[in-house]
Amino acid sequence: MADTKTADLSPAERVYDTPPTERPITEAEAARAAKLSANEHIKIASGYLRGTLAEGLLKNATGAISDDDGQLVKFHGMYLQDDRDLRAERTKKKLDKAYSFMIRLRIAGGVVTPKQWLILDEIARTYANGTLRATTRQTFQYHGVIKSNLKRTMAAIDAALLDTIAACGDVNRNVMAATNPAQKGAHAAAYKLAKDISDSLLPKTNAWREIWLDGERVVGGEDEGEVEPVYGKTYLPRKFKTIVAVPPSNEVDVYAHDLGFIAILDKKGKVTGWNVTVGGGMGMTHGETDTFPRTADVMLFSEPEYALKVAEAVMTVQRDWGNRNVRKNARLKYTIERFGLKAFRAEVEKRVGRAFQDPKPFTFTGNGDRYGWVEGDDGKHHLTLYVASGRIKDIEGGAQILSGLRRIAEVHQGDFRLTGNQNVIIANVPADKKAEIDALVQEYGLTTGAGALRRNSLACVALPTCGLALAESERYLPSLVDELEESLASHGLSDDDITIRMTGCPNGCARPFIAEIGLVGRGPERYNLYLGAAFDGSRLSKLYAEDVTAADIRPKLDPLFAAYAKDRTQGERFGDFVIRAGYVAKTGNGPDFHVQTGAQKAVV
Repeated sequence: MADTKTADLSPAERVYDTPPTERPITEAEAARAAKLSANEHIKIASGYLRGTLAEGLLKNATGAISDDDGQLVKFHGMYLQDDRDLRAERTKKKLDKAYSFMIRLRIAGGVVTPKQWLILDEIARTYANGTLRATTRQTFQYHGVIKSNLKRTMAAIDAALLDTIAACGDVNRNVMAATNPAQKGAHAAAYKLAKDISDSLLPKTNAWREIWLDGERVVGGEDEGEVEPVYGKTYLPRKFKTIVAVPPSNEVDVYAHDLGFIAILDKKGKVTGWNVTVGGGMGMTHGETDTFPRTADVMLFSEPEYALKVAEAVMTVQRDWGNRNVRKNARLKYTIERFGLKAFRAEVEKRVGRAFQDPKPFTFTGNGDRYGWVEGDDGKHHLTLYVASGRIKDIEGGAQILSGLRRIAEVHQGDFRLTGNQNVIIANVPADKKAEIDALVQEYGLTTGAGALRRNSLACVALPTCGLALAESERYLPSLVDELEESLASHGLSDDDITIRMTGCPNGCARPFIAEIGLVGRGPERYNLYLGAAFDGSRLSKLYAEDVTAADIRPKLDPLFAAYAKDRTQGERFGDFVIRAGYVAKTGNGPDFHVQTGAQKAVV
């Protein structure tokens, strides 16, 4: 495991661990290995992800499930949560916590039909808390589903020809794809690759259908002959996130993911192959410098016909080389830091059975969405709507987002596409249907844009439902943006695009460490402030100020906005400026994230 002492060394100077020469653990060995993390033993004993979930659903004395099943249910696309706003009151009354489940769908590429949208909308109003939440990874989450409604909810999702398999857990999760349908050829190729990877790397166990849809053979566990040909009984050491990007837009944040494919286009916009990235990831733990975010390395160029084999090879190398003893260091980013990119690439090439070319040149210009109408190269039209924090709901006295999109789904003839920035695209609209869509957008108060800072903002859910949240995020960011917009306006920066992201904890679901302004929860109304990431998401930020109270965020940033307005060069981005001007050190990658932190000079 690399530490901060190695952060200033080049890859050529680093001394890496020697990678294993064969798969390090069989299931039998794993079962006896006392040093494996607790989650590994849970997976091994689960009967291919069954555990005692079926029995637990029948227990009416509590709205919860057992701790072990709480880990397994993630593989089925769910997290057990409770309403933390009610904890103190319920504890005082000696009541159980207000338990419910968050359910996350698997929607490769974020594309749903109008018919599917209407079913998902009905589920939200019938079984969840009346909202749909578009996530930062191109899918939907439901919140507030109680245990007695889980099977009904799953049956409704299945009726929409969708599922929640592998939306969470130590597996390849929902596969993202570039969402701009205007470049039809390139984005169709990206979507197809995302779908192919999602289907190919999906767990083969029948547990999901047995437990949630009353399929056969729940009691008694696994079939004698049942196998997971790719995963085995231990699945992956940790979560594994895959995306497909199409330059010049990096709206899917390729550098923040375990595995990425970047389309390389010819002069006609046709995909000639894919640059493959490995080793990105956002999560870390406050105060533990052996955990850190990392931007992915661009490893090799793959011809289209080998892309699926490369995806499986990358994932299986991580399966075999990843750290199963220390869960906080189990992600692919730590595997790359431990063994080095050169050794990792060599093993991938060995498993695919051929050598690959080095990466091809490409350019990203940003990671935001394009709002409003865009005409595609096939004559179809696409309308991107701004949805604050992805929360699709009817706002009292404001936009009726849930109702409006339901009404649009009733007349829309194309499809809907979710973006990695939590927005919604009404895609593939014929020219003669634009006016009808526009009328509904206006009638229900939907918006095709926002201020420059707001439209470049992301927030995780955090309180009250996320059990990991240390501070507010989704409920607080809008009012903070109000304050910061006032500051920016006072310095003539209202129209300048600056990325800002907030999370309630350092797990990084809204990818705050690649935002020009990142705010990460430390405790109630306290945040770490990170600055200096690249506008296109290719460089990590650096800790600028620790434990900043909510009231002090604007005073910390306002002088920097003033300096930016006064001293920036032509076209210079805010994240680049704070580094060039010396206010914060530049982050290289990985362990360097924790080196030379804090404000490097006072703002004059």
